[in-house]
Amino acid sequence: MHYTSVRNLCANGAAHLAKGPIALIFAEDDVELDSTLRHHIALNFAKVVALMPATFDLPGDIAAEVVRVDHDTAGVDGHISAVNALIAAVPAGSWMYYCFNAEYLFYPFCETRSIGELLHYHTEERRDAMLTYVVDVYAGDLDRHKDAVSLEDAWLDRSGYYALARPDPNNQHHPKERQLDFFGGLRWRYEEHIPAPRRNIDRIALFRSKPGLTLREGHTFSDEEYNTYACPWHNNLTAAIASFRTAKALKRNPGSTFDIPTFKWHNSAQFEWHSRQLLDLGLMEPGQWF
Repeated sequence: MHYTSVRNLCANGAAHLAKGPIALIFAEDDVELDSTLRHHIALNFAKVVALMPATFDLPGDIAAEVVRVDHDTAGVDGHISAVNALIAAVPAGSWMYYCFNAEYLFYPFCETRSIGELLHYHTEERRDAMLTYVVDVYAGDLDRHKDAVSLEDAWLDRSGYYALARPDPNNQHHPKERQLDFFGGLRWRYEEHIPAPRRNIDRIALFRSKPGLTLREGHTFSDEEYNTYACPWHNNLTAAIASFRTAKALKRNPGSTFDIPTFKWHNSAQFEWHSRQLLDLGLMEPGQWF
């Protein structure tokens, strides 16, 4: 199914938005768009919505599996208005997810459990959102892979991640409750090329719709409870998004590309494309889900 705009989807696509979880994939360019869509289709989302420029092509088998929406993702926050329009259009309580091309969602035991099983358990724990860590992955050989993207030669940082208390502008004496700013990966190692507001690696990428809810800049929501990493009484599930997005941007940016002959360092490890590696590195949390 093909819609000419997000507004057109919201007005005429009720059948495609009736049941979650719904994945929204924003195509900033066409790099690994096919593999991104295939990855999320394989996780068994009820619907995968591809928001992309009308000039982009999709293979026939993928086009038959996704809801295509013409959408210009240009600009730093070109996704926010679309996410908010779709939050208002889907039934209240629907689970939703968003990411960009060349990003791949992983969660504990995702090789054997569906996204629906994950979110059913999370709902039973009375959680309406899930923290995801955006884990930078990058090509090991930048001479062969000029845009820093390679599924076969993907690497990640195995250390260098940390968290700081998130300041509360309304309370200078106490940070926000159960909210942290997480850092690490390429945005930490090359922070001189990354604007300070965009150095975080945390994203509330999985969430339930409700009336009045809006996505804000910085990948957080208007409801502060959505931005927490856990409930007050125990740790909850978290997930990870393996993302080439930062590596791609650093190599495309004329101000940084010549400063980076390689992203690999002594703490690089080859990415295994498996949830166990991310769990072992502490880059996601199974909580009480075994």
